[in-house]
Amino acid sequence: MSQISVKNLTFCYEGSFDNIFENVSFSVDTNWKLGFIGRNGKGKTTFLKLLTGEYQYSGSIDSSVAFGYFPYVLSDEQMQLSAAELLDEMKSGCELWRVICELSLLREESDILFRPFVSLSPGERTKVMLAVLFSGENDFLLIDEPTNHLDNNAREAVRDYLSDKKGFILVSHDRELLDACTDHVLVLNRKSVEVQNGNFSVWWEKKEKRDHFAAAENEKHKKEIKKLKQAAKRVSDWADKNESTKIGFDPVKEHDRCISTRSFIGAKTKKMQSHVKQMEKRISREIEEKEGLLNDIERAPELKIQQLQHHRSTLVEVRDYCVQYETADTPLFTGLTFTVKKGDRIALHGGNGCGKSTLIKCLLDKAGYNIAPLPIKETGLCETASGLIISYVSQNTDGLNGSLQDFCMSKEVEQSLFFSVLRQLDFERTQFTKDIRDLSAGQKKKVLIAASLLSPSHLFIWDEPLNYIDVFSRMQIEKLISTYQPTMIFVEHDTRFREKIATSVIELDQI
Repeated sequence: MSQISVKNLTFCYEGSFDNIFENVSFSVDTNWKLGFIGRNGKGKTTFLKLLTGEYQYSGSIDSSVAFGYFPYVLSDEQMQLSAAELLDEMKSGCELWRVICELSLLREESDILFRPFVSLSPGERTKVMLAVLFSGENDFLLIDEPTNHLDNNAREAVRDYLSDKKGFILVSHDRELLDACTDHVLVLNRKSVEVQNGNFSVWWEKKEKRDHFAAAENEKHKKEIKKLKQAAKRVSDWADKNESTKIGFDPVKEHDRCISTRSFIGAKTKKMQSHVKQMEKRISREIEEKEGLLNDIERAPELKIQQLQHHRSTLVEVRDYCVQYETADTPLFTGLTFTVKKGDRIALHGGNGCGKSTLIKCLLDKAGYNIAPLPIKETGLCETASGLIISYVSQNTDGLNGSLQDFCMSKEVEQSLFFSVLRQLDFERTQFTKDIRDLSAGQKKKVLIAASLLSPSHLFIWDEPLNYIDVFSRMQIEKLISTYQPTMIFVEHDTRFREKIATSVIELDQI
């Protein structure tokens, strides 16, 4: 066992005015199963790349281990080759038999190693890369969001696999994965970095207690400050009133005063003013002592959703529906039957390739939304209510580019409201001037969700909306949907999110 020691780490991207890290110090053991948690854009992936030496930084990172990084980046030419041909390029000295052993632990057959990498499903690619990553010895492994775009079966295989491993940092926003696979957490809070024993749920429970205590202390502190200010004002008023009596007096009403009384009043006033200054210093000291008390509290402003009311109670009807791609030998699904009524939140569930996204595109097409024509054959009934307005969030963010202002215009949403929602989703104001292509994957997804929330709609269709979205924002969105209960059709592999949000689940694998 050895340690990775980070001391006074400071890093800023070239051309940026804001430090991603500033004088950050902490240590972790290399045999830990470390979950890495933080808001989108806080620097999780950046820190992993600092460990691998990809960027220059100030401060120090001391370690006696080599680092391996997931996912491997492959060129278009490499994607045409099989994994077996790429092993040494992905991991120097990697042996095929070791990768085959690791694949068996991931519940995958070794034949996928001999197929072109481009032909593999997202789950198969992830499993191959993880098998390669863990096929070495004595490396400390950096695993960056391994379950995005994976179906439940693939997620379970990855979760079970990682739970038996150690010596890694796992960046993930999947609470089930973090709970099952980690024994320590490294957390990028708003203003600090902390390392704690336990998995995500253990840390979150402790954090909620700390936040509650800090908030209660802050309320107590504000009351004390208010009392001090009121007392200081009273004394100040007394001093001013007393000072005003120094010059001039009525000899009839104040027969016991004389000219020499002036010095006495002046001395008394000076004493009272000194008392006021002492109280002001005490107030400032109290504020300084409490400064930063709430810096790390995860405030989750309440979002709102623009729900329209349709005149019909049934918005979508699907009966004995069958879809088959023209180039395929078998249909994606047959006999699909369900309805979507007002207030329903339907989760489409199933493995990769079972037709979830295709079904969503069919529904958008039936509602009159311009999408690329699908090369499919269909039978049965699939119809949407007339005049149905849909707000759609795609799982794909690759085409997003340009300024946020231009994006607002293209989506016909009010810019100030759009920026306000992004702020509520923890966007820094400095991000508003960036090209969207330069945002993190999670921030791009938040851009799509913010636009959806501001688009008045009868039906919200979200296709894997939480990919790359941080844990805190996931819980924020959960609360939003639970509060407003919009009519939704969604695809989401985050088990906790689906269990909390869905009113019913359509299992496409079983159709």
